[in-house]
Amino acid sequence: MTKVTKPALKLGVTGGIGSGKTTVCRIFNVLGIPVFDADKVAKQIMDTDKSMMLRLNSIAGKDLYSSGALNRTELAKLIFNDTSLLAKVNALVHPAIYDHFKRWTKEQTAPYVILEAAILFESGGAKQLDRILSVVAPVEDRITRVIKRNSLSKEQVLDRIRNQMDDESRIKLSDYVINNAENEMIIPSVMKIHAEILTSINTVN
Repeated sequence: MTKVTKPALKLGVTGGIGSGKTTVCRIFNVLGIPVFDADKVAKQIMDTDKSMMLRLNSIAGKDLYSSGALNRTELAKLIFNDTSLLAKVNALVHPAIYDHFKRWTKEQTAPYVILEAAILFESGGAKQLDRILSVVAPVEDRITRVIKRNSLSKEQVLDRIRNQMDDESRIKLSDYVINNAENEMIIPSVMKIHAEILTSINTVN
């Protein structure tokens, strides 16, 4: 794999809850492409940044850290039932995430890097990227995966799905799409996209 001083291209990988975007990103990672997990970094920031913690409490109107750690269940309950509150939390957290991403990107030496984020379009993060890959899957498959993984009820999963962009809208805004239905082979799809990106980078260089 060609080494460059700075990644030539930034690929965003997104998809609704339970779509399998993390699985897709793991395959890219095996191919040597570094992945920045926006959701993981968001959790770290909300758990450790004192200023962020105070502002989250202010937005929520209550102490979300009374147990010593962020009460994610309570936060989810608040934001998934109040779109204005959800927008305020996103406006607070996402700029911090993308600042981290910019610094992280400068440290990488791969031909391209990946930003994995569930709400890439909604947060405005797509504007900072060169290409977008959306991972889609049938709703029933997504519900089954999330219930098994997170021990949530079907209604809780549906609440999260309803608060995210629908697959049709994502597809229209994406350069690539991977269908992660149970009977689809996703490794060949990832390999094809990976090869196409490398070819385009080498053509430019």
